[in-house]
Amino acid sequence: MSNATDVELIQKVRDAHAKLRKEIGKVIVGQNEVVDQLLMAIFCRSHALLMGVPGLAKTLMVSTLAQALELSFKRIQFTPDLMPSDITGSEVIQDDPATRQRMFKFLPGPIFANIVLADEINRTPPKTQAALLEAMQERKASIGGVDHPMKNPFFVLATQNPIEQEGTYPLPEAQLDRFLFLIKVDYPNADEEEQIMRLGTSDVKSQVNPVLNAEDIIGLQQVVRRVPVSDKVFDFAKRLTRMSRPKTPEAAPFVNKWVVWGAGPRASMNLILAAKAHAVLRGSNHVAGDDVVAVASPILRHRLMLNFAAQSEGITVEEIIQKLVRGAATAVAA
Repeated sequence: MSNATDVELIQKVRDAHAKLRKEIGKVIVGQNEVVDQLLMAIFCRSHALLMGVPGLAKTLMVSTLAQALELSFKRIQFTPDLMPSDITGSEVIQDDPATRQRMFKFLPGPIFANIVLADEINRTPPKTQAALLEAMQERKASIGGVDHPMKNPFFVLATQNPIEQEGTYPLPEAQLDRFLFLIKVDYPNADEEEQIMRLGTSDVKSQVNPVLNAEDIIGLQQVVRRVPVSDKVFDFAKRLTRMSRPKTPEAAPFVNKWVVWGAGPRASMNLILAAKAHAVLRGSNHVAGDDVVAVASPILRHRLMLNFAAQSEGITVEEIIQKLVRGAATAVAA
């Protein structure tokens, strides 16, 4: 690491990690892995896609995380009639009481928050999706020829409903690639479900206390990029993505059989960046191969497209990723 301050910040994150889980646990039962992946995406200065059936408290989870990080939060419900200006904001004509002249005033939209939940992004037409994705990429919105910068830190969490596909506009692969993670939210286990029932039907309201703030997070985003990575770990991440590309010399045999589209160079970069964030989250000042393995599934699951043969044989993306991890580890060890 470059200096003692970085080591202190990493130590602060390790201490804060347990406190964050405790604070979020006052409202959200279980889902520790999901919360960790959300934190990693924020520390990487990136964005994430959340996938899960309705009713798994995705909105509550993100708003609670925003409270624990002392960040502003806005939710946008995407609908077929949502316009780009409904997200970014618009200019209105206003009378100036002093000069009696009419002038334009910018009214910011819900995108101008630290954490933005874009609910059911696949329900809105491509034009509105593009406005959100442009704001995510450029970290600014252009309205009336004027650039309005986003708040810092800025994190978009988009959800897609995996059940109802009628009248939806699924994000194309090129747009999906812009999200660091695809985070899967699963059903709670039996004990967790009972806890949810007790918590949700009582009159007790839990107060979530801030653990980190915006300044801490901006500092951590810079620290994450300074975490050292060995050549061996770089080689592992590189092999992992290159083996996923069918019809290339380095493709694994099962990839040629079952995969239509593999992971691009952005996936390679994101594997290293997310592994750095994972290392910081566990309080380490260097990246190990296990950090890459820990983030491989959420990074690759929306970047690999399986063919009909894989689907007919019941092969899942998760199985392909596990095979790739084992293959890359064997190749590096050889």
